[in-house]
Amino acid sequence: MKLQNIKYLLVGAVLAGFVSCNDDDDLFIPAPEEQMEMEELNFEGTFAQEDQMGRAAINTVLNGDSASKNSFNLTVPSEMVANFQQGFLDRAVALHAAFGVEYENNVLGLDATTLTTVLAADVLQVAPDAPTTYIDGDGNVLTGRNLTDDVVDVSLILLFGGNNGDRFNGQDLDNDGVADLPILVTDNVSNTGENPSTTFPYLEGPH
Repeated sequence: MKLQNIKYLLVGAVLAGFVSCNDDDDLFIPAPEEQMEMEELNFEGTFAQEDQMGRAAINTVLNGDSASKNSFNLTVPSEMVANFQQGFLDRAVALHAAFGVEYENNVLGLDATTLTTVLAADVLQVAPDAPTTYIDGDGNVLTGRNLTDDVVDVSLILLFGGNNGDRFNGQDLDNDGVADLPILVTDNVSNTGENPSTTFPYLEGPH
């Protein structure tokens, strides 16, 4: 290792120490002389995409084995539909068939092919002239992602909720006292969205 690289590592370690020892939640901003040292760091090289999650849980639910999931994370959005939509469709249909039912057009009226085409491209649409939201009660649909949106539940509802949004909700279809369908329209993790912080990463307090 070059001596120059060792110097940079030591500088990085010192700066990391300043950050970790800071006992408040404010963003760490180095002093001017430290900024000059940071500017000397060499970030040349080849950068590789490692992960992406425009829509939480979609890769987890609709992709296959670990190799396929990793491949999804490394694929640029423009190539996603061609590479993954058919697999997403097959898996969505199979997950319904495993419980003896067929996919039913969802609350947005999307059939399985259309929905999996939308979900295969892991990007968030943004509508500049509409509220930023995953889905709201005013007809705004997939126009972004609000801090208060429970995006996992919404995604599960779009996949498994059927026409009314509650198809896979632990129903007893034959009235024998035993649930015939699992609960797939929620991850049972609440998102109250009441008091997110105003600074990145915009988390709520524990509740």
